[in-house]
Parts: sequence; structure tokens; C-alpha cells
Amino acid sequence: MMRKTVLAIFAFLLLATAARAQDEKFKALFMYNFTKYIEWPQAKQSGNFVIGIYGNNSIVSELTLIASKKTVGSQTIEIKEISDSDDPTKLHILYVTADKSSAVDGFVGKIKGKGVVLITDQPGFAQEKSGINYVKNDGKLQFEASDKHLSEEGVKVSAQLYNLGKKVD
Repeated sequence: MMRKTVLAIFAFLLLATAARAQDEKFKALFMYNFTKYIEWPQAKQSGNFVIGIYGNNSIVSELTLIASKKTVGSQTIEIKEISDSDDPTKLHILYVTADKSSAVDGFVGKIKGKGVVLITDQPGFAQEKSGINYVKNDGKLQFEASDKHLSEEGVKVSAQLYNLGKKVD
């Protein structure tokens, strides 16, 4: 009986881990695909295209794999794990993971108008502070996008992006 219980717990943990890994893969793919519908300011259209990750770095390996095969226009994609001391204005995308969502307010003022798209992973954040926010609906990963916040972040967005996700304002 004990053996069956242990095996059941192990199977559950294995499935949960696989589901989390799948979510990270989809978030990374979404993030790359967002770049097809967003135009950054002229000053950010040369050099590397830098995606900064603040928080749990489990998405970094998925983004690194994409970066090894893809570009954004003619720009090479660079993935950077950032800390509090890094300058977020040098990024193109800043992804603040759910475990660090309390830090979002500190970034909002720094990146406003600087051509940095803020992506979060916390319910309600697209309405309140971020340009794009990952959400789960019926177990499926989706995203919300805020035209107001994306405009404040200094980028131009194709209407097609809003058709693919949920526009919140």
C-alpha cells in the first residue's frame, strides 16, 4: 500500500513539473512572437535585442534556445538575467516573473517612455501596470495586453496583437 502511495505521489510531481516546463516553453514562444507585432523606437532598432528576466529563471533556457535560432528583424537576441542594480532601460523586453511581482512598481517608473515592454505573470497586472500579462484560462496559457501601458512604454503595437490575446483597455 505504501509503495503505491509513493508511486502515485511521484507520478503527480512528475506531471506537475512537466506542466510547469510546458508553460515556460509557451511563455518563451509567446514572448518571441510578441516581437512580430511590436515596433520599438528607432534608437532600439540596432545592436542586440535584449530580453531581461527578473526573478525565477526557469524560462531562460527556453528563451536561450529560441535566441540561438531566431532574430528580431536583423537584431541578435540576447537573454539577460537581471538584478536590482541593472539598468532596465537598456532592455527591449523586461519579464518580471510571478515570484518577483512585488518589484514591478519599481520598474514601471524607470522604463516609462524608454521603449521597454514590461511583461508580467500576475492576475490584474495588465490593467494596472504592465503592457502584457500572462494569464491562465481553463488551464490554457493566454495573455492580456494593455494599449495604454504599451503606449506609455514607448512602443507601437499592431492591432493584430490584440486580436491574438485579450485587450484590457
